[in-house]
Amino acid sequence: MVNASSVDKDFGWFREQAGALCDIVNLSDETGLLAVQGPRAVALVQSLADRPVEDMRSFTYREAVIAGVKTQAARTGYTGEDGFELFAPASEVGKLWDALLEAGKSVGLKPIGLGARDTLRLEARLSLYGNDLDEEHTPHEAGLSWVVKGKGFIGEEALAKQKAEGLSRKLVGFVMKERGTARHGYPIVDGGKPVGVVTSGSVGPTVGANIGLGYVPVALAKAGTRLQIDCRGKVAAAEIVDGPFYRRPK
Repeated sequence: MVNASSVDKDFGWFREQAGALCDIVNLSDETGLLAVQGPRAVALVQSLADRPVEDMRSFTYREAVIAGVKTQAARTGYTGEDGFELFAPASEVGKLWDALLEAGKSVGLKPIGLGARDTLRLEARLSLYGNDLDEEHTPHEAGLSWVVKGKGFIGEEALAKQKAEGLSRKLVGFVMKERGTARHGYPIVDGGKPVGVVTSGSVGPTVGANIGLGYVPVALAKAGTRLQIDCRGKVAAAEIVDGPFYRRPK
């Protein structure tokens, strides 16, 4: 599954790299996706499934018939909560949607849009392509070295060279310490001098703070470092923090 804004670009890239080895088919227009997330999400999906799905480990998937719809259920999601992403034929995803909402009435299930989902992924410090991830920054800089382990992948030599030479910048999380909300593109300032840029920023309703992500020089990336965010001409203090802003209870 690729970012919706990058379907054509990624499909073209797959065909360029592997088109001689296998047939590659773009099923984007034929496929719908629903993300069911939250502390009761697993039990809810299980109640509609024809086979066990609650025993699945994170980052695994399984075919199941859910509410009468043939589905690929993946134990994944782009929020800080547990749950599933459900892939189904586009022609039947409405049926699946209606069944989930009806079954979820008793546990407070509510539909949300991309704005709310974006807040949830930021609180969990999950990077968004086009904001925190792009073609100008590497996985090492974005704190995603764990996804480029191993041997034989495209870009391996360049990443190994960067790791050996050391990074010059890193993606950091920060909490606003003064009144102000950081937004994508706002300058990050140190002593009046721009040193980076905000890639994601929002109010974090779950954590009760204004939070954000941005790239800064490695020398300024340590937790506890105080910087400032230029919020449309008003400079407000921010403090760099480690880890996600929100962790769900185990």
